[in-house]
Amino acid sequence: MTPSDPAALARAEALIAVIPDYPEPGVLFRDIAPLLADGEGLRVVIDAMLEPFAGTYDVVAGIEARGFLLAGAAAIAAGVGLVPIRKAGKLPRPAASVDYTLEYGTATIEMHDDIAPGTCVLLLDDVLATGGTIAAARDLVERIGCSVAGVAVLMELDALGGRAVAGHDDLHSVFHA
Repeated sequence: MTPSDPAALARAEALIAVIPDYPEPGVLFRDIAPLLADGEGLRVVIDAMLEPFAGTYDVVAGIEARGFLLAGAAAIAAGVGLVPIRKAGKLPRPAASVDYTLEYGTATIEMHDDIAPGTCVLLLDDVLATGGTIAAARDLVERIGCSVAGVAVLMELDALGGRAVAGHDDLHSVFHA
């Protein structure tokens, strides 16, 4: 893995489209689809997400739904396995679940316990907003007897204060908005 190249990261960040008033008025939605479609940009951000955690994890866990896309690429790049963390009702045999609060309600995430207790898990997601989903994912990983090696997100929405909720000591954000 090579150190992050600022010019390549700036190019990758420019690929993220900002969509005003979606999904509701006043929200600026960050659409990562153009970034995902660009092989060079995707590789640069995956390398940047993994870089601070090299050698500290055994498996990557992707948080539904766009986190799956990043985690799949990251798992392949790192040569490790992938574990999905899903919304309630999407897994055929959930082993553990956690309820958490969103800015507009509550939700539940689940995961299997196919990985051995003591496994070090790197959590990946696309956006850190209010932090509830990442905090819940941390709890979920620990409930199945594993440890969180760290958390990497593509973009952190600083004004929403999610870092305080999600935990900050082992949290790495590639981009900030």
